[in-house]
Amino acid sequence: MGERRGRSARMQERSDRNKVSAPYVLRRIGNVSLISDEAVAVIERNADRILDEIGMDFRGDPETLEIFRAAGARVDGERVRFDPGWCREKIKTAPRVFTQHARNSARSVQIGGNAQLFAPSFGPPFVHDMENGRRYATIHDFREITKLHYSLNAVNHSGGVVVEPVDLPVPVRHLHMAHTHLTLSDKPFMGAVTAPERARDTIAMAKLAMGEDFVNENCVLYSVVNTNAPLVMDETMLWALKEYAKAGQCTVVSPFVLGGAMSPVTVAATLAQVLAEVMACVSLIQLIRPGAPSVFGTFFSPLSLRTGAPTFGTPEGTQFQMCAKTLADRLGLPFHSVGALTASKVPDAQAGYESQSQLMGAVMAGVNFIIHATGCLEGLLTTGYEKIVMDADRCAALARFAEGIDFSEAAQAMEAFKEIGPGGHFLGAAHTRENFESAFWLGEMSDNGTYEQWTAEGGLWQHDRATARVKQILRDYEAPEMDISIRDALDDFVARRTFEITGEKA
Repeated sequence: MGERRGRSARMQERSDRNKVSAPYVLRRIGNVSLISDEAVAVIERNADRILDEIGMDFRGDPETLEIFRAAGARVDGERVRFDPGWCREKIKTAPRVFTQHARNSARSVQIGGNAQLFAPSFGPPFVHDMENGRRYATIHDFREITKLHYSLNAVNHSGGVVVEPVDLPVPVRHLHMAHTHLTLSDKPFMGAVTAPERARDTIAMAKLAMGEDFVNENCVLYSVVNTNAPLVMDETMLWALKEYAKAGQCTVVSPFVLGGAMSPVTVAATLAQVLAEVMACVSLIQLIRPGAPSVFGTFFSPLSLRTGAPTFGTPEGTQFQMCAKTLADRLGLPFHSVGALTASKVPDAQAGYESQSQLMGAVMAGVNFIIHATGCLEGLLTTGYEKIVMDADRCAALARFAEGIDFSEAAQAMEAFKEIGPGGHFLGAAHTRENFESAFWLGEMSDNGTYEQWTAEGGLWQHDRATARVKQILRDYEAPEMDISIRDALDDFVARRTFEITGEKA
């Protein structure tokens, strides 16, 4: 038992050392781009040609078509075409950098510029843990996973649909998800996009928690709408986009593309298609409310042309991110893209190398908002409890990497060279003692001891240690403070809306 308590104490010490002092990462390293000026010109010209010669369908919403027509776009039925440069001109009113305010102002995040943040996976209907295996997610899982992300310092955002709580009726799920984000966490979170009334409910709940005047004047919600590639925006996504744009809340336009099926099989062609779709939709946001926060988003996964299954951690996925970020910068928009994706069904070696490859690529590319940074299994069909804490460890390491190298006078350690001299060692140097706690990053989930020590402590594999870590976090969880009157107002809102929607009491 003494050995196990020793391991627990060491893990807690590492956790304390690795706490992210800021609510997001301030990058002090450059971005890696794989696209030349000549290639940028080609992609931008091709995107303009797609919008001009082919156009994009905006389905099921005559109001949107009228907005475009009144602004000078060419509307033919549900097909909208744009003159070259038209969309780019409209996008100029979107902010390059903005703040998404959290319920706890100390946790508010910068979106864009040199800021980078890590957010949970979004949308899986299943959960997995090593003791119970794979199963449908419930609202209990949603709450437990929200607690985990609230407690993990390397995760900067509470996310949105961290799992689908399939035990709740679809029409009221959004109420319980927003209620969870607002009461069990005080990090920023994402809004519902599956129906206009659900978007309105999310905005109303944010106003109850943060004040109507404040929400009217500030961005407090970050919501992702996906195009139906190629070149379609359906009515459900349009309605959500319009609700958040009218309210001055952030909308991320993120084409969901499976390369080879929803776009051509080359990165170059997919870049042009995605750029076209983003420009058309962000121009709509700016026509609805000039200055509304808007983000260039991407989800690109090549299909295996042998099996038809999505692939993750591939060279093409990383290449795409490292080019798309440059295109977003040229539009003057923050960039949102994917993180630790994997097709693995369990938190094994495949999950580790695929997730690390994609996550490292996102960090190197300079992605501002890295979604799916924690928990992904089975190509986003499953969120893994152990995978969450394993991924969060990688996020912490990459945050340290992105913060750059300290070249201050203290870091140069000239006094240490004088103290130790030739042939000595620095373990006992004053400089080492002064910087012992923070000198080198050490992960919470990695075991760096000897084989004998590892064996004596139970010979635990990483997923075993992750199981213990999840349980520890949930045991130690303490809910953030909330005024009882605000909590009562949120409870009452959920109960009232549930009755209005279903005719049943919550």
